[in-house]
Amino acid sequence: MIKAVIFDLDGTLIDTEKYFRICWPRAFEHFGYTLTDEQALTLRSLGRPYAPEYMKELSGDPNFDYKAVRSYREKLMEEMIAERGLQLRPGAKEILAFLKENKILRAIATASPIERSMRYLEKLGIDQEFDKFISATMVEHGKPAPDIYEYACQKLSLAPSECLAVEDSPNGVTSASRAGCKVCMVPDQDQPDADLCKLLFAKVPSLTEIAEVIIKENSL
Repeated sequence: MIKAVIFDLDGTLIDTEKYFRICWPRAFEHFGYTLTDEQALTLRSLGRPYAPEYMKELSGDPNFDYKAVRSYREKLMEEMIAERGLQLRPGAKEILAFLKENKILRAIATASPIERSMRYLEKLGIDQEFDKFISATMVEHGKPAPDIYEYACQKLSLAPSECLAVEDSPNGVTSASRAGCKVCMVPDQDQPDADLCKLLFAKVPSLTEIAEVIIKENSL
Protein backbone atom coordinates (compact mmCIF):
# COMPACT_ATOMS: atom_id res chain seq x y z
CA MET A 1 0.00 0.00 0.00
CA ILE A 2 1.13 3.53 -0.79
CA LYS A 3 0.31 5.58 2.29
CA ALA A 4 2.20 8.75 1.37
CA VAL A 5 3.54 10.54 -1.68
CA ILE A 6 6.73 12.53 -1.25
CA PHE A 7 7.29 15.10 -3.97
CA ASP A 8 10.48 16.71 -5.11
CA LEU A 9 9.82 20.41 -5.72
CA ASP A 10 11.86 22.02 -8.51
CA GLY A 11 11.05 20.45 -11.86
CA THR A 12 8.49 18.11 -10.29
CA LEU A 13 5.78 20.26 -8.74
CA ILE A 14 6.94 23.66 -9.96
CA ASP A 15 8.37 24.46 -13.38
CA THR A 16 11.71 25.93 -12.30
CA GLU A 17 14.35 23.53 -13.63
CA LYS A 18 14.27 25.37 -16.96
CA TYR A 19 15.52 28.44 -15.08
CA PHE A 20 18.28 26.54 -13.27
CA ARG A 21 19.37 25.18 -16.64
CA ILE A 22 19.84 28.72 -17.95
CA CYS A 23 21.13 30.45 -14.83
CA TRP A 24 23.87 28.04 -13.72
CA PRO A 25 25.84 28.44 -17.00
CA ARG A 26 25.36 32.22 -16.86
CA ALA A 27 26.64 32.32 -13.28
CA PHE A 28 29.68 30.26 -14.23
CA GLU A 29 30.35 32.58 -17.15
CA HIS A 30 30.05 35.65 -14.90
CA PHE A 31 32.97 34.33 -12.83
CA GLY A 32 35.07 33.35 -15.84
CA TYR A 33 34.16 29.66 -16.13
CA THR A 34 32.34 27.57 -18.71
CA LEU A 35 29.46 25.21 -17.96
CA THR A 36 27.83 23.30 -20.80
CA ASP A 37 24.11 22.62 -21.02
CA GLU A 38 24.77 18.91 -20.47
CA GLN A 39 26.77 19.68 -17.33
CA ALA A 40 24.06 22.02 -16.06
CA LEU A 41 21.56 19.14 -16.27
CA THR A 42 23.75 17.02 -13.97
CA LEU A 43 23.39 19.66 -11.23
CA ARG A 44 19.64 19.06 -10.79
CA SER A 45 18.81 18.38 -7.13
CA LEU A 46 22.50 17.88 -6.31
CA GLY A 47 22.91 18.67 -2.62
CA ARG A 48 25.56 19.23 0.02
CA PRO A 49 28.36 18.24 0.26
CA TYR A 50 28.43 17.01 -3.32
CA ALA A 51 27.54 20.20 -5.19
CA PRO A 52 30.50 22.37 -4.05
CA GLU A 53 33.05 19.66 -4.83
CA TYR A 54 31.47 18.72 -8.14
CA MET A 55 31.34 22.34 -9.31
CA LYS A 56 34.97 22.80 -8.32
CA GLU A 57 35.77 19.82 -10.52
CA LEU A 58 33.70 21.19 -13.41
CA SER A 59 35.36 24.60 -13.19
CA GLY A 60 38.87 23.17 -13.04
CA ASP A 61 39.67 25.70 -10.31
CA PRO A 62 40.65 24.40 -6.85
CA ASN A 63 39.72 27.83 -5.47
CA PHE A 64 36.23 27.84 -7.01
CA ASP A 65 33.97 30.01 -4.80
CA TYR A 66 30.79 27.94 -4.66
CA LYS A 67 28.93 30.34 -2.37
CA ALA A 68 29.63 33.33 -4.61
CA VAL A 69 28.63 31.53 -7.81
CA ARG A 70 25.50 30.08 -6.20
CA SER A 71 24.52 33.48 -4.82
CA TYR A 72 24.83 35.03 -8.28
CA ARG A 73 22.80 32.19 -9.78
CA GLU A 74 20.08 32.82 -7.18
CA LYS A 75 20.02 36.50 -8.15
CA LEU A 76 19.67 35.64 -11.84
CA MET A 77 16.85 33.20 -11.09
CA GLU A 78 14.90 35.66 -9.00
CA GLU A 79 15.14 38.20 -11.82
CA MET A 80 14.08 35.63 -14.41
CA ILE A 81 11.12 34.42 -12.36
CA ALA A 82 10.02 38.00 -11.72
CA GLU A 83 10.08 38.60 -15.48
CA ARG A 84 8.68 35.31 -16.78
CA GLY A 85 6.55 34.12 -13.88
CA LEU A 86 6.25 30.95 -11.86
CA GLN A 87 4.10 28.00 -12.91
CA LEU A 88 3.05 24.64 -11.51
CA ARG A 89 3.83 21.52 -13.50
CA PRO A 90 0.74 20.15 -15.30
CA GLY A 91 -1.49 18.11 -13.02
CA ALA A 92 -0.04 19.38 -9.73
CA LYS A 93 -3.29 20.61 -8.22
CA GLU A 94 -5.20 17.61 -9.49
CA ILE A 95 -2.88 15.01 -7.95
CA LEU A 96 -2.76 16.86 -4.63
CA ALA A 97 -6.57 16.90 -4.56
CA PHE A 98 -6.69 13.17 -5.41
CA LEU A 99 -4.32 12.33 -2.57
CA LYS A 100 -6.27 14.40 -0.08
CA GLU A 101 -9.54 12.81 -1.15
CA ASN A 102 -8.06 9.34 -0.68
CA LYS A 103 -6.43 10.19 2.67
CA ILE A 104 -2.89 9.65 1.37
CA LEU A 105 -0.27 11.81 3.08
CA ARG A 106 1.45 14.49 1.02
CA ALA A 107 5.00 15.67 1.65
CA ILE A 108 7.83 17.55 -0.02
CA ALA A 109 11.51 16.58 -0.01
CA THR A 110 13.49 19.32 -1.73
CA ALA A 111 17.13 20.19 -2.21
CA SER A 112 16.20 23.88 -2.01
CA PRO A 113 16.16 26.09 1.10
CA ILE A 114 12.90 26.24 3.04
CA GLU A 115 12.40 30.00 2.78
CA ARG A 116 12.55 30.10 -1.01
CA SER A 117 10.50 26.94 -1.41
CA MET A 118 7.71 28.09 0.90
CA ARG A 119 7.65 31.49 -0.79
CA TYR A 120 7.15 29.86 -4.19
CA LEU A 121 4.49 27.46 -2.87
CA GLU A 122 2.61 30.33 -1.25
CA LYS A 123 2.77 32.34 -4.46
CA LEU A 124 1.31 29.36 -6.32
CA GLY A 125 -1.40 28.82 -3.72
CA ILE A 126 -0.44 25.31 -2.59
CA ASP A 127 1.57 26.03 0.57
CA GLN A 128 -1.14 24.51 2.79
CA GLU A 129 -1.43 21.28 0.81
CA PHE A 130 1.29 19.26 2.55
CA ASP A 131 1.50 17.23 5.74
CA LYS A 132 5.29 17.48 5.98
CA PHE A 133 7.92 19.69 4.42
CA ILE A 134 11.49 18.40 4.34
CA SER A 135 14.50 20.35 3.05
CA ALA A 136 17.99 18.97 2.45
CA THR A 137 19.18 21.62 4.91
CA MET A 138 17.65 19.42 7.65
CA VAL A 139 19.94 16.44 6.94
CA GLU A 140 23.67 15.82 6.73
CA HIS A 141 23.84 14.78 3.10
CA GLY A 142 21.68 16.06 0.25
CA LYS A 143 20.62 14.18 -2.86
CA PRO A 144 21.74 11.72 -4.28
CA ALA A 145 22.36 10.40 -0.74
CA PRO A 146 19.26 8.79 0.82
CA ASP A 147 19.20 11.04 3.91
CA ILE A 148 16.39 13.37 2.89
CA TYR A 149 13.98 10.56 1.97
CA GLU A 150 14.90 8.52 5.03
CA TYR A 151 14.17 11.57 7.18
CA ALA A 152 10.91 12.28 5.35
CA CYS A 153 9.72 8.72 5.99
CA GLN A 154 10.64 9.06 9.67
CA LYS A 155 8.66 12.29 9.95
CA LEU A 156 5.70 10.59 8.29
CA SER A 157 6.07 7.57 10.63
CA LEU A 158 6.03 5.25 7.63
CA ALA A 159 8.35 2.62 6.17
CA PRO A 160 10.04 3.73 2.92
CA SER A 161 8.22 0.92 1.09
CA GLU A 162 4.92 2.62 2.00
CA CYS A 163 5.99 5.87 0.35
CA LEU A 164 5.95 6.83 -3.32
CA ALA A 165 8.66 9.36 -4.17
CA VAL A 166 7.98 11.56 -7.19
CA GLU A 167 11.09 12.89 -8.92
CA ASP A 168 12.22 14.44 -12.19
CA SER A 169 16.03 14.14 -11.99
CA PRO A 170 18.65 11.38 -11.74
CA ASN A 171 20.00 12.69 -8.43
CA GLY A 172 16.52 12.71 -6.94
CA VAL A 173 15.61 9.25 -8.25
CA THR A 174 18.86 7.85 -6.87
CA SER A 175 18.26 9.41 -3.46
CA ALA A 176 14.74 8.03 -3.12
CA SER A 177 15.72 4.59 -4.42
CA ARG A 178 18.62 4.34 -1.97
CA ALA A 179 16.20 5.15 0.85
CA GLY A 180 13.98 2.24 -0.18
CA CYS A 181 11.03 4.26 -1.48
CA LYS A 182 9.00 3.35 -4.52
CA VAL A 183 10.08 5.90 -7.13
CA CYS A 184 7.87 7.41 -9.81
CA MET A 185 9.64 9.63 -12.31
CA VAL A 186 7.93 12.45 -14.14
CA PRO A 187 10.66 13.51 -16.61
CA ASP A 188 11.14 17.23 -17.11
CA GLN A 189 14.27 18.39 -18.94
CA ASP A 190 15.27 14.98 -20.30
CA GLN A 191 14.41 11.29 -20.25
CA PRO A 192 15.99 8.66 -17.95
CA ASP A 193 18.65 6.35 -19.36
CA ALA A 194 18.49 2.55 -19.11
CA ASP A 195 20.35 2.40 -15.78
CA LEU A 196 18.08 4.97 -14.15
CA CYS A 197 14.98 3.17 -15.41
CA LYS A 198 16.05 0.13 -13.37
CA LEU A 199 15.50 2.17 -10.20
CA LEU A 200 11.95 3.19 -11.10
CA PHE A 201 8.69 1.78 -9.82
CA ALA A 202 6.92 3.79 -12.51
CA LYS A 203 7.47 6.51 -15.11
CA VAL A 204 4.60 8.75 -16.20
CA PRO A 205 4.39 11.71 -18.60
CA SER A 206 2.70 14.06 -16.12
CA LEU A 207 1.68 14.32 -12.48
CA THR A 208 -1.91 13.45 -13.36
CA GLU A 209 -1.02 9.83 -14.18
CA ILE A 210 0.35 9.24 -10.67
CA ALA A 211 -3.25 8.65 -9.61
CA GLU A 212 -3.36 5.60 -11.89
CA VAL A 213 -0.16 4.23 -10.34
CA ILE A 214 -1.66 4.54 -6.86
CA ILE A 215 -5.06 3.14 -7.87
CA LYS A 216 -3.36 0.06 -9.31
CA GLU A 217 -1.06 -0.45 -6.31
CA ASN A 218 -3.70 0.21 -3.63
CA SER A 219 -6.61 -1.33 -5.51
CA LEU A 220 -8.71 1.77 -4.91
